[in-house]
Amino acid sequence: MIIRFTDQTKIINMYSTKKLLVAPVLFLMFFSSCDVLQQVNQVSTLAKCDFKLESVQNLTLAGINVQNISSLSDLKMLDATRLAAAVANQQFPLDFTLNIEAKNPNASAAGMTKIDWILLIDDIEMTQGILDRQVTIPANNGVAMIPVQMHVDLKKALSGKSTDAIINFGLNLAGNGNKPTRFTLKMKPTITVNGFPITYPGYLSVNTEYVSK
Repeated sequence: MIIRFTDQTKIINMYSTKKLLVAPVLFLMFFSSCDVLQQVNQVSTLAKCDFKLESVQNLTLAGINVQNISSLSDLKMLDATRLAAAVANQQFPLDFTLNIEAKNPNASAAGMTKIDWILLIDDIEMTQGILDRQVTIPANNGVAMIPVQMHVDLKKALSGKSTDAIINFGLNLAGNGNKPTRFTLKMKPTITVNGFPITYPGYLSVNTEYVSK
């Protein structure tokens, strides 16, 4: 076969074009694999992190701030009136923010893309939900605070309890120093690696003292 000069030029150009196309593909593959390795490393690092319930904030019962309330006598007149309305309607929504503190003793960062959780108060299951948000815990004893918004229908959660029992249950939940001593959070973290979610089997029980996996 005879290849003319013009044909040779076309072949050279063709191979040059292929090289130009392959180079960025390899570049992307390299950094993609680096990203996957980094995510896999975050999975193993997360397994060595410690968690505890740090505080409870903005605690309201039927729209009444009960953050520092321990008995009905501590309520202001307006709040007492609002609570009487809640009793009449038999509606006792409990809302608050539960702050989870995560500490990472490892030399590399840890991360989560989702947390499935179950809330217990006085060992009674109150509610459950999902925190669908990226969380990164810095390395070298770095600390991350993870706020979780909670909403509990106390009338439903304490089905069969008297109205007085439900109200008393909702008071003084914050404890001294806003410590959620009556709370337990069961959490199951998930991290996404190369587009695929990896979820830890079972739940980790988190209280007011550090607990690790």
